[in-house]
Amino acid sequence: MSRGGWRCGLVCLAAVCSLSQAAAQPLRIGSKRFTESYVLGEIAKRKLELAGFQAEHRQGMGGTIILWGALESGAIDLYPDYTGTVAEEILKTGRTTADEMRAALAARGVGLTGPLGFNNTYALAMRRSHAAALGLKRISDLARHPELRVGLTHEFLGRRDGWKPLAAHYGLTLTDVRGIEHALAYGALASGAIDLTDAYSTDAKLAALDLVVLEDDRAFFPRYDAVFLYRLGLEPRALAAIRSLEGTLDEARMSRLNAEAERAKDYTQAAALYFGAGTQRAEEQGARPLATRILRWTRRHLELVAVSLLFAILAGVPLGIRASRPGLVSQLILGVTGVLYTIPSLALLAMLVPLPFFGISARTAIFALFLYSLLPIVRNTAAGLADIPRGVRESAAALGLEPRAQLVKVFLPMASRTILAGIKTSAIMNVATATLAALIGAGGLGEPIFSGLNLNDNATILSGAIPAALLALAAQLSFEALDRLIIPRGLRLPQREP
Repeated sequence: MSRGGWRCGLVCLAAVCSLSQAAAQPLRIGSKRFTESYVLGEIAKRKLELAGFQAEHRQGMGGTIILWGALESGAIDLYPDYTGTVAEEILKTGRTTADEMRAALAARGVGLTGPLGFNNTYALAMRRSHAAALGLKRISDLARHPELRVGLTHEFLGRRDGWKPLAAHYGLTLTDVRGIEHALAYGALASGAIDLTDAYSTDAKLAALDLVVLEDDRAFFPRYDAVFLYRLGLEPRALAAIRSLEGTLDEARMSRLNAEAERAKDYTQAAALYFGAGTQRAEEQGARPLATRILRWTRRHLELVAVSLLFAILAGVPLGIRASRPGLVSQLILGVTGVLYTIPSLALLAMLVPLPFFGISARTAIFALFLYSLLPIVRNTAAGLADIPRGVRESAAALGLEPRAQLVKVFLPMASRTILAGIKTSAIMNVATATLAALIGAGGLGEPIFSGLNLNDNATILSGAIPAALLALAAQLSFEALDRLIIPRGLRLPQREP
């Protein structure tokens, strides 16, 4: 074969390998943290699988900010959203046409499918009996009752099409307004803890709890037609599969799927009803034992905690050693680690997701956990070294030990109990905080916890909460055993009274 032939063959081989690798890479579907988004994500996953693609659904990744950031950065390939949200929260253009939205999104590398067939508009909901007793039928009627207790989702509180603009539009002066998780709001409404909440018009709980939706009589809310947002580089056959969903879901059908998800506590089974195969899909899901899923969640949780804690120890102990010395640098180290600890975890994740190196991945969760783990290690290391008596320091110097030898052979062993206590605190806190990794699709024991909260299913919540609590207990006991290996015996002996 000629040299040119070899080159041609190598190029073809490389192309085939590249295509094979691309085909092996699953398409990543995101969803927000409410039932309908979970179900639509599962429908898209099944649709892509039927078209011959590998697909994974990263469930309940949070709100609009996180999902949009993940899509823009390439961390996910598509996710379900609504035209009103696209216009108001993503493009911030207000009411606009579909063509204008598509043009604006295309400039950012994102495409928009046609409507799936239903308008899931925002709404304000009350208990039917309470609304009837007060004579409330329209949103404008709320102006007569400023005493009502309002519980709204945190995203709705801050949206451009949310509570503050709505209150200004209707001239409402309700003062008892608080933020609440969407899945918990319905329970609070049913129990009478709150009087009013924001809802979605296709929510199954509206009928289940006999709630009434107040009429938007001054047309504040735009249309929220369900669509899929996708990256423009999406493979044409995959896009065709997703676009085949257009116009196939009306409001009644979507409400039934949402109701099935909440009845069966299973998003996949609800999505299977779309394909007319609910029983079969339920059996397939049942084939994977709960113990297997808990083991998978726990393994990922341990990975996140172990890796982030290791990096925190490697960075935190040296920083603590430096912070034990007086001076501006020491104050700066303690100040920065303290400030990092005060950043809300969800806000930190939202800030990291759009960055190129991070995105929706375990790296993002590990880096966030690393930052949160630093403070106890740095502070305890600095405090343990700073508390070593002057006499001990002078004796170490009098023995002729070099500064490094003094630190390694005398000071660190004496401070080991305090340092290990800081590491132990970080480890236990890490176990709890790592549940938030599920909000960006990084897995862990947060998956069943957040899914269970959304479904109001205590059994699902406990399948994540109990293993997390056991991991925290195991960390505590492990460090108690580690005390005996690392801390010098003399420091572990009880101090006798003189």
